[in-house]
Amino acid sequence: MRKNTLLGLALASALAIGSSVALAAPAGGAGHGDFGHGRHHHRGHGQMMMLGKLNLSDAQKASVKQIIRSSREQNKSSRDALRQQRSAFESMTPNQVGYQAAASRLAQAEGQATQQRVQQMANLRAQIYAVLTPAQQAQAATFKAQAQARRAQWKQFRAEHPQPSAK
Repeated sequence: MRKNTLLGLALASALAIGSSVALAAPAGGAGHGDFGHGRHHHRGHGQMMMLGKLNLSDAQKASVKQIIRSSREQNKSSRDALRQQRSAFESMTPNQVGYQAAASRLAQAEGQATQQRVQQMANLRAQIYAVLTPAQQAQAATFKAQAQARRAQWKQFRAEHPQPSAK
């Protein structure tokens, strides 16, 4: 299930290229400490559906899968190293010697990983976008505009109909 979800999210990110389509999909599981499990679990679902609407050819699907597989393999070691560092820090208690230093090292590693992840995702999206035909790129831009309009409509509705506060 996780593999399919990640593949779907990565495929969905193909639509997030440049100014024509925007989405965010986690590539390395950052932010999944004790308090963040599942925070981004469903991000990109709509974009995955959008990618399905582009009617990719079998050759395009195979290219996208290969691009994603290659990217995932290239980034695996850095993801695993960060995951190990995060796990080691989470196993410490606040009164242990070196706790603050470990927190600083983890914060720095998380920052670098975020920067690297954004760059890698941009590269991945550019590679996938290059696989799309000009017609598919235009169609993706149309889907993006429609999604933005729906989001704006939803925000307006929520502003006009606030939830009653629970007391």
